[in-house]
Amino acid sequence: MSGENYKILVIDDEKHNIDVLNEILSPMYEVLISKDGLHGIKMAKEIVPDLILLDIIMPDMSGFEVIQTLKGSDVTRRIPVIFITGLDSYKDEEKGLLLGAADYITKPFRNAIVKARVKTQLQVVEYIRALERIGMVDALTDLPNRRSFDKQLENEWGRAKREKTPISIMVIDIDKFKVFNDTYGHAQGDVVLQYVAKSFKNTLKRPADYVARWGGEEFVIILPHTDLEGALTISELIRTDVEKLKIPYNDSFLSVTVSIGLNCEVPPRYSYPAEFLSKADKALYAAKEAGRNVVMPSAAAL
Repeated sequence: MSGENYKILVIDDEKHNIDVLNEILSPMYEVLISKDGLHGIKMAKEIVPDLILLDIIMPDMSGFEVIQTLKGSDVTRRIPVIFITGLDSYKDEEKGLLLGAADYITKPFRNAIVKARVKTQLQVVEYIRALERIGMVDALTDLPNRRSFDKQLENEWGRAKREKTPISIMVIDIDKFKVFNDTYGHAQGDVVLQYVAKSFKNTLKRPADYVARWGGEEFVIILPHTDLEGALTISELIRTDVEKLKIPYNDSFLSVTVSIGLNCEVPPRYSYPAEFLSKADKALYAAKEAGRNVVMPSAAAL
C-alpha cells in the first residue's frame, strides 16, 4: 500500500491535535486540515478524501452531527471516518459506531496506534476498490464493462435531463470480426480488441468522455455535453484512428475498421436511457448495411 497516494482529512478545532496528527501522518500520507465541522463537510465533498479523522467535540457542530451529514450525502457516504476523541464512555463509542464510524482513536495520541488504525482503514479502502474494479472492468481491454457502462449511462442521462444539455452516444462494432477470428485465431482477435480499446482511449481527450466494452467486439462511448456536430467530429476521429492502426502479426501487420452508430439528444422529460441507446444501436445496423467503416447518425439525431 503506497501511502503517498492517500488523502486524509483531519477535522478538529484544536491546534495541538492537528499538529500532532500532521506530524504522525504527513510523512506517509497527504494530510488536509479543517478546523470546524461545516468547513470540513465542504472540503470532504470537494476533495473526497480516502479517510477522515473527525473530532467529536467542536464548537459549531459536534462530530456526531458531522458524520450524520457525511453519511447522508452520496458524495461522502462511503468515506471511512475514524473518530478522534477524549471521550471514553461506551455510550459515546456505541453512538459513533451506530452513526457509521469505522473506528476510534482516543487522546492523548500514541503514534503507533494512530498509524496502525489509519493503515487498517486504508487497507479496507484498497480492498473494496480492488473488488469494485474486478466487478466493473473488462479484464481483456482494461475498459469499464457492461455493468459499469449501464450505471454510467443512467447517471449521465439523468444529469443531461436535469441540466437540459445534449448528450451523445456511440455504439461501435469491429467490422467482420468473426471472419478475422476464424482466419487468424482467437488469440490474435484478443490482440485486436486490446489495440482498438487503446485507440479509443487515446482519441478521447476530455475527462468526462467514457468508453466501455459492451460485449464481444462491440464498444460504447458516452459523450456528455456534446451536440451532434461535435459527436460527428469525434466519431470520425475514432473511425480514422482505428483504420490507421498497425496491429502486429508474426512478421507483418494487420488492420481493422469499425462501424459506428451515433445518437444525440437533449433528453425529453419523459424518456429513458435504454431508448437513447437503442437508437444508436439501430444506427449501427444501418452503418453495416451502408458498407461498414462509416459513421451513421440516428434519424432521431438529425
